Amino acid sequence: MPMYERSDWIAKRVEAPIDPEQSIIDAHHHLWDRPTSRYCAEELSADAAAGHNVTHTVFVECSASYDLDAGTRMAPVGETRFVVVEAERAAAIGATRIGAIVGHADLMLGDAVAEVLGAHVEAGAGLFRGVRHGVNWSRHDSVKNGHHDPIRFQLADPDFRAGVAALGAAELSFDAWLYFDQLGELAAMARSVPETTIVLNHLGGPLGIGPHGGDGQAEMEAVWTAGMVDVASCDNVVLKVGGIGMEHYFAMGWYERPEPPSSDEVAAWWADRVHFAIDAFGPDRCLFESNYPVDRQTLPYTVLWNAFQILAEPYDAAERRALFHDTAAQVYRIDVGPV
Repeated sequence: MPMYERSDWIAKRVEAPIDPEQSIIDAHHHLWDRPTSRYCAEELSADAAAGHNVTHTVFVECSASYDLDAGTRMAPVGETRFVVVEAERAAAIGATRIGAIVGHADLMLGDAVAEVLGAHVEAGAGLFRGVRHGVNWSRHDSVKNGHHDPIRFQLADPDFRAGVAALGAAELSFDAWLYFDQLGELAAMARSVPETTIVLNHLGGPLGIGPHGGDGQAEMEAVWTAGMVDVASCDNVVLKVGGIGMEHYFAMGWYERPEPPSSDEVAAWWADRVHFAIDAFGPDRCLFESNYPVDRQTLPYTVLWNAFQILAEPYDAAERRALFHDTAAQVYRIDVGPV
């Protein structure tokens, strides 16, 4: 069974929402319909209706429903068309609305990526907001490289930077998925493309696997901490706080338990890193993300959002609104209506 399809195990932990009134934009989730795994409008709506007030969501690319007949460059536009249909279906169900789409385009195309971006915008029915091109690369065999076949030092490549600059010129954002030891490279690129908003995914990619687990944790933590401070100094970068259920990267030890962890336990495990990251960037440059259904490998949806609500307790009401809702609405230009 795929690690994301664990419904019976996930159902063993049921929690009522701590604050069911808090307006939430889930700033990062995926949709797919694969032979061994399905997460579409029905599954998203069921999770959004489980108790927390998830009004809108942001879809982020996952190589779903590519148009393989359109050629390599334009194939990812098929994913945008797929999500538009799912957005219509989610709206009909009524639990939540998909308020933005982050698709994929090969940014190594440089300036020529503009043609692909235009096709995404045309296909996106007013929802297309940006591109994620994963550059998560490691020299260690025990750390899996990303699904976009990244190369070493890709963020410094002139063509890649030209592609990121093209996003800014088109008023689109760049979602960055990378590992902790690439944060300095991201900061350098961010300074070279000040007109492009960059959304750093998954807490900046700290790792707890391979050489970065066990005795390697302290060194990883020191590199991640310094890198986060460097990236936070770039005004055009915001941070997604999430991905906190990814056992295959962080090695929390939850996956093999008889039942999922509680939100109190999740919040305690992540508290130091999350609070450091939020304080480095500021709550108005941070946004919470579920990373569902990937985080379903260890965390029920309500547990995840309860953990975020526990982690957000030290911040005032305006800061919590930013973390749960306002930053995502601003970055992804989501029409939320009256709040």
